[in-house]
Amino acid sequence: MKILFADKFPDAYMQELVQRGHECTYQPNLTADDLAAAVPGHEALVVRSTKVNADTIGAGSDLKLVIRAGAGTNTIDKAVAAENGVSVCNVPGKNAVAVAELVMGLLLAIDRRIPDNVAELRDGKWNKKTYSEAQGLYGRKMGVVGLGAIGLAVVERARAFGIDIIVIRKSGRSAELQKQLNDLGVQYVDDLGTLVESCDIISLHVPASDDTKGMVNQEFLAKLKPDSILLNASRGDVIDESALVAAMGKKGIRAGLDVYADEPGSGQADFDSVLAKHPNVYGTHHIGASTTQAQNAVAEGVIEIVDAYVDGTVLNCVNGVG
Repeated sequence: MKILFADKFPDAYMQELVQRGHECTYQPNLTADDLAAAVPGHEALVVRSTKVNADTIGAGSDLKLVIRAGAGTNTIDKAVAAENGVSVCNVPGKNAVAVAELVMGLLLAIDRRIPDNVAELRDGKWNKKTYSEAQGLYGRKMGVVGLGAIGLAVVERARAFGIDIIVIRKSGRSAELQKQLNDLGVQYVDDLGTLVESCDIISLHVPASDDTKGMVNQEFLAKLKPDSILLNASRGDVIDESALVAAMGKKGIRAGLDVYADEPGSGQADFDSVLAKHPNVYGTHHIGASTTQAQNAVAEGVIEIVDAYVDGTVLNCVNGVG
């Protein structure tokens, strides 16, 4: 197969594909606008954060497979891909630990104001009096919304800090997951509103969908306790950003964010975000899955999908083609 890589991909794993007889084109600096011109002649396209729009899929006359080197596929026009007979596949669960580590890092950074400490020290200022004030995490209540691989990994790590975990009770969970949750000593509530009202910290781990878009709205934020912490390393459009900015001003809510509603679709770009600039926000650049460990695991998953496709099987297809 001729495979176009439009985002960074570990060289050692690309060489494995070359050894299998595939022709690999590596153009990690492509943007969403560049893809339509680059994709012709390729049968497969591998992306991480670069958006794959209808124009790109339409330009790919030989395109049969789009692989998202990660879990979320909201940046890919899956409907148009299906109309054109293009399978869209993902690599779920491989980066869960990396994202969970970042979530805990954001939580610790907020509680201890680590970025502000660093900034003042680098500016030649010693301000122990101000930064000695922190509540601490032990015994606080954390609501985890979404219990896929990432949500569960966050639960495991938060429990190790002595944080009490609250989740929504659901009947459709597997017996294995239910046992894991019970063994971790989580507490259950019946609905999202009760969870939000009960917790000091909320961590979001839901996919992008019509049901989750804007779920953190004025009603949601009105139920949050003053001075609570909101963490989001899932998808930016889960949050109504203007509502969150208003709530931070009124209630002292702090937020640890790795994703934003209108974040750039490329690795480097200008980004003028009112939310990201807010003093109550400690933000990162959608880097949750960006560890060497996670990227190697995801790369192995990409190779599995390519191998299976060559053998006539479409793994992890998310748009019904295959």
